[in-house]
Amino acid sequence: MSLLLDSNVLLWWLVADPRLDDAVLTEIAAATPLAVSLVTPWELWIKTAGGKLRLPADFEQRLRDEAFTILAPTLADARLAANLPPIHRDPFDRLIIAQALNHQATVITGDRHFAAYGVEVILV
Repeated sequence: MSLLLDSNVLLWWLVADPRLDDAVLTEIAAATPLAVSLVTPWELWIKTAGGKLRLPADFEQRLRDEAFTILAPTLADARLAANLPPIHRDPFDRLIIAQALNHQATVITGDRHFAAYGVEVILV
């Protein structure tokens, strides 16, 4: 199964947060590929720069070490994100949703709004 981690789940995975139960951890460990949108680290770095979040000091290195597939947004992803119904207003999440739809990936997220777009989700 192709999995795409939402921003909160990526962070929880990297810091071994207990919000990710054993079933979710097993799904993530078995995923091929295990993907992260390029907008995810961007969003997390913006939140860190604004003082809203602290990332692990080795965040960027961990992204490389975990061998995530990094999905760069395409024009098709951007077009789809722009044309999604206004259920969710966060542009980062809308792009993640569009990428999941275009790549037939399941998103692991804590955000209940994702499923309203018809994207497959594992809700944590």
